[in-house]
Amino acid sequence: MSRSHPENTSTLTSNDHWILEGPFRPNDVAEETSEDETTTYVEQEPDFETKVSELEKEIQYAKAETANAVQRAARDRSEALKYGGASLARRIIPAIDHLSKAIDVSEGQQGAETVIEGVRLTLGGIRSSLEAEGISQIDALGEKFDPTCMEAIATVPCPDGGEPGSVIEVIETGYRMHDRILRASRVIVAEGDS
Repeated sequence: MSRSHPENTSTLTSNDHWILEGPFRPNDVAEETSEDETTTYVEQEPDFETKVSELEKEIQYAKAETANAVQRAARDRSEALKYGGASLARRIIPAIDHLSKAIDVSEGQQGAETVIEGVRLTLGGIRSSLEAEGISQIDALGEKFDPTCMEAIATVPCPDGGEPGSVIEVIETGYRMHDRILRASRVIVAEGDS
């Protein structure tokens, strides 16, 4: 039994195997490989030394990136520990202001000395607790105006003996935590060329 196709022919052998003949006939690899092709294939093999040096560079870059990531994580962790209490401090600072104002108002009147002394001790305790966490007041009175830690809410003519551009009154005390400003001091500044 024989089937035919214009481009391909096949024949059924006595062992019930088909033999393909024509363009779709399987190629014998040993027949087609010539010496020229073998030598060009060998010449096209990658240079292993170059490949090894490229891979070593990639490993070196990966190690450097890992080291940088470890340093960033350590720095972030350190900052989280250092500034972790900032939001608490921002909530406590207004209480300090209220206690300070209570002392100021009570001292001008004939108030109970024990109440004034209790408020003064409470205020001192809160301030020392904040200082233990690295939170300190920004001393602005009499200092040169510094926009990085002060907010000028008004300017007034320079008083006699005063220095232009200096803080003559602190309306609201500012606070910093280590080197970060938690709240800028709200101040009144003397006018004039500094």
